[in-house]
Formats: sequence, C-alpha cells, structure tokens
Amino acid sequence: MITEEIQNLLSDKMTIIHESNKHDICLVGPVKLPVQLDDKVVNFQWYTWLRLDEELTKAEILNSLAHTNLASMQQSSVLVYGDFQHAEEAPVRMHSICHSGDIFGSKRCDCGFQLHESMRMIVKNGSGALFYLANHEGRGIGLFTKSLAYLLQQEGFDTVEANHALGLEDDVRSYSDAIRVLQELRSQPVILITNNPKKLAALRESGLMADRHISLWGDVSEYNKHYLQTKVEKSGHIPVDQN
Repeated sequence: MITEEIQNLLSDKMTIIHESNKHDICLVGPVKLPVQLDDKVVNFQWYTWLRLDEELTKAEILNSLAHTNLASMQQSSVLVYGDFQHAEEAPVRMHSICHSGDIFGSKRCDCGFQLHESMRMIVKNGSGALFYLANHEGRGIGLFTKSLAYLLQQEGFDTVEANHALGLEDDVRSYSDAIRVLQELRSQPVILITNNPKKLAALRESGLMADRHISLWGDVSEYNKHYLQTKVEKSGHIPVDQN
C-alpha cells in the first residue's frame, strides 16, 4: 500500500477526467521537464494520461500500480510550453509515435523531423503543446505489424497498399482521448500543425476546437520521396510545393 503521505503528495497532480458514457482518464502533471532542443535547454511542462477501464479514485489508481503491468501497455503524453491555457495563439501537434523515425532517425519517413520541428515552432511561438500518441505506431497498426508493412514496401508496395495487403485499414488512429486531455488543458481554439486537411476535419468532427492549421514539410530525401508522395496522392496531404 502506498502511504497516505505519498498519496497526498501526488493527488494534487492527478486529475480524473470524467464524461458520461465514456471511460475516465487520469491525467498526471505537470512535471517540470528540461529538454535539450538544438543548442539550448527549453523548459516544458509534461503530462501523461492513463485510460481507466473502470471508475477508480486517485488512491485506488496509486495502489494498483504495483500489480498492474503498465510497462507492457502504452501510455501517451503531452509536452506543454508557455501559458498554453491563456495564450491567444497556441499551435498543437498531434504526433503519432514512430519508433524507427523518432528514436533511430530513420529516413524512410519524416516523423523525426516533424517531431523536433514542431517543438521548435511551439517554442518560437511562446506557447503550444505537442501530444505524443503512443498507440499510433504505424497509423495505429502497431510496431510489429509496421515492420511487416515495411518489408512489403521494400517489395514495391506503397504504405497504403502494404496495410491493405495485411488485411488492415490504412489509418485506424483515434484521437478522442487526446482531445479530451486538450480540452482539460485549454478551452480556446488551437492551431493544428499538420500537412493533412482531412486530419484537421476529422479532429474537428471529434470535438477539436481548431480554427486553422499550418503545414510542416521538410527532410525530403531519396529514401522517403515515394512515402511522402503517397501521402499526397492517397491521404490528401498538401503537396510540398504548395507551401
């Protein structure tokens, strides 16, 4: 059992997001997180959240940690910069985890570039938030399946064709939990950082208050040109030469 002292220390940093007919979400933070971004250290506020399968109190959540294997599951988080709640303009990036691009620096996609460039844009603006969505690997198909899709791409399939060949949809990502967390952190509209107008429209339908979006292109190479072109032709992304 976690002591009452520890529970008191942590409970003020825990928020239960409750909405009728939906699962609860436990939001934890902010955690002070100094981040090395290029040649300077930038101080972000870091939040993580956990989707709850049943209604639990904060104490029950804390006392369940020792026998819940959270390390084998995936939890998402958000980096918040500046006065995100009150800022007049607040860019937001809904970034899908990319193990190969974000961590290893793979050139087969532009995810690593978009991750760090979004952080630079948010800091330059003076406020904003970067959501890091852990259950979005491979547009929602998971890391293991993504590796199989990569093998098919090496044989000439594009990203959409590879998913379909495996019996999967092109994109199965859900943003509902992230939007609920965003609504907890800010009540005003945001600016979505994305190249995909369809994504903005879908998020708006799910409750995202975004008045516009800004594109983020870069790191185009011989390794990812076909991948990026497929996004334009089959996923509705704005062509790079129109930015």
